[in-house]
Amino acid sequence: MVSAVALKQPPQAAGAALDVVDVSHHFDIDGNELPVLDHVTLSAKPGEFVALLGPSGCGKSTLLRLVAGLEPPRAGRLLEDGRVITGPHPSRVVVFQDPTLFPWRTVWKNVALGLEAQGILKSERHRVDAALALVGLSGFANAYPHQLSGGMAQRVSLARALVNDPDILVLDEPLGKLDSLTRLSMQTEIVSLWQRQGFTTLLVTHDVEEALFLAQHVVVFSERPAKLKADIAVEAPYPRHRGDPYLADLRRQILGLLGLDATW
Repeated sequence: MVSAVALKQPPQAAGAALDVVDVSHHFDIDGNELPVLDHVTLSAKPGEFVALLGPSGCGKSTLLRLVAGLEPPRAGRLLEDGRVITGPHPSRVVVFQDPTLFPWRTVWKNVALGLEAQGILKSERHRVDAALALVGLSGFANAYPHQLSGGMAQRVSLARALVNDPDILVLDEPLGKLDSLTRLSMQTEIVSLWQRQGFTTLLVTHDVEEALFLAQHVVVFSERPAKLKADIAVEAPYPRHRGDPYLADLRRQILGLLGLDATW
């Protein structure tokens, strides 16, 4: 578990600038085009934490795939530090909702996968130990995934991303399947990791409170095909408190944008 002191330090801008420029995208399904993103433009400064909110299925996760370079956009451009993103790269790492750990590999060997794939594990073994220490799992290096709780497994997934020393960390609802108490604890850990490492972070979540607790900017999308409805700056200092009236007011604003203000 991270210390409260770490949370009070300002983030160091060691990450990359990210620019999404007039991006549109569609899927081809049975010969028909299904539009998913509609002329989306947004940006993140180096070391900035940006959260994406919007209705389920609106295209948020698709945008993350484009940022990760897993597929090219149908129109528009995505740039990392001014360079067009043309495919996957270790500088951009994705953490998904499911940890997707290999059950036959130990925690240490799961975290080492990226370095192993790059052919540099032999000389960079210390990075695996450092990543496990960052997420508080040094004592579980020789454990197997079935011996871990859900929160611990997701921390292994984070360590597997951090071992690559990413400039941009892409988080696709990484806490969505955790119980509420573990989720709250993991939110604090993610903020601490971001502040200590300084990577640019792009988070997809359906939880408005989570977005406001974690991010410096919250981008709100419309129904599919996703259009940008608002880009809201969250100017509360860290550590943040969930009962903060300022955050509660932003929460009401965002719920209004999502058409849910009448229920609160």
